[in-house]
Amino acid sequence: MIADVVLGLQHGDEAKGKVTHYLCKYKSYTHVLRFNGGCNAGHTIYHEGKKFVTHHIPAGVFYGIKSIIGPGCVLNPEQFFKEIEELESNGINTKGKIFISKNTHIITEGHLTEELSESKIGTTKRGNGPAYRDKYARVGLQAAQVPALEPYLIDMYDEFLSDPSTTYKVLCEGAQGFNLDIDWGDYPYVTSSHCGVGSLFLNGIPVRWLNDVWGVAKIYETYVGAKDFEPQTEDQFFDKVRQVGEEFGATTGRPRQCSWLDLDNLDRSVRMNSVTKLVINKMDVLRDLNRWELVNEGEVISFEKEKEVIEYITERFPDVEVYFSDNKHRI
Repeated sequence: MIADVVLGLQHGDEAKGKVTHYLCKYKSYTHVLRFNGGCNAGHTIYHEGKKFVTHHIPAGVFYGIKSIIGPGCVLNPEQFFKEIEELESNGINTKGKIFISKNTHIITEGHLTEELSESKIGTTKRGNGPAYRDKYARVGLQAAQVPALEPYLIDMYDEFLSDPSTTYKVLCEGAQGFNLDIDWGDYPYVTSSHCGVGSLFLNGIPVRWLNDVWGVAKIYETYVGAKDFEPQTEDQFFDKVRQVGEEFGATTGRPRQCSWLDLDNLDRSVRMNSVTKLVINKMDVLRDLNRWELVNEGEVISFEKEKEVIEYITERFPDVEVYFSDNKHRI
């Protein structure tokens, strides 16, 4: 019985969906579990030549794998049913493949209305913050209390632990990124859920099942929110990164602020989440722009060739398998 994990190591938008989709195709999982966040996060996936953007539904559904929205998530039923309709209309069979933990909390119309006025943090205004607040205030609404969701409900203990003779291979799919974690991010510019590897244990996965942790980052960093994040350059270089890298939010369409990859922050995320396999995405963006720079100990370091960057990052993480990937399709 093993559980692999895919999680973001930056501020979200690291192309975790691509990695999850790739692993679902080649690793023979019995389940895919989404373990945090809600419809404030969008996973962009290219499947059989079509582009899909999912917000709630785990990527396992594209390969007929049982896909569960865990209790660490918050769920908007309207968005949930909309995604099912979109998947079905594009040839993805969802029947008997999508489930919701019965103790997953619900994003209500009241939560959506309340967050419309939020401006301090720069949220996506999808109601996540108020929904998590009500969960911990013990006044929230759980999925088991919503009749329309009844056909999709599942008990996490019954599913994974009631029959010790059954073997499971679970891929745990995270949302956002570790630098947005409610405890370990740049508070208050954080999300409302736990984005690290520990979150999957709060979803009912036993600690002893933990196997590989796939940490995902980009060769540069992006951030969507209210704080100032993007360095100013004379040649407006990060405007070029934004255009070439298509750095616009999958949920809101907002332009993402861009910056150089900070190796100290990446090292922190790798260590705190026990990452065993590190994927560095979007190498082709900086290749197209012919400029390679990283931040180390607060200083910007320049490189002449892509090979030098690959060697520098690989040497920085000697105990981790490091993979370098181009945009969208290749891993």
